[in-house]
Amino acid sequence: MTYEVPRTADEKDLDYRQDGRSQWPMWEVFVRQKRGLSHVHAGSLHAPDADTALQMARDVYTRRVEGISIWVVRSDQVVASDPDEADAFFEAAAKPYRQATYYRIPDEVGQM
Repeated sequence: MTYEVPRTADEKDLDYRQDGRSQWPMWEVFVRQKRGLSHVHAGSLHAPDADTALQMARDVYTRRVEGISIWVVRSDQVVASDPDEADAFFEAAAKPYRQATYYRIPDEVGQM
């Protein structure tokens, strides 16, 4: 006996594998450990929608109170620069005065 899972209108966003079966979209998970820190990529997961992805990310990536904030972003919505065109990032290396480490802090100032 086989059972056909009912389809909903929201399933138009699902990806389909070669065998025609649907697959949930991939979501990228970013977690912030504590206030003042940046969100860091923690991993990926499959989920049918954003709310479920957020709940699943909370269960998987912060089960030991490892973070205070979670972002989930659908993988097909992430846009990244091309690593082969990294020359644009090297322009800043030619201008060291833009970095805080370029300047010498006087001893009178102490630790900043």
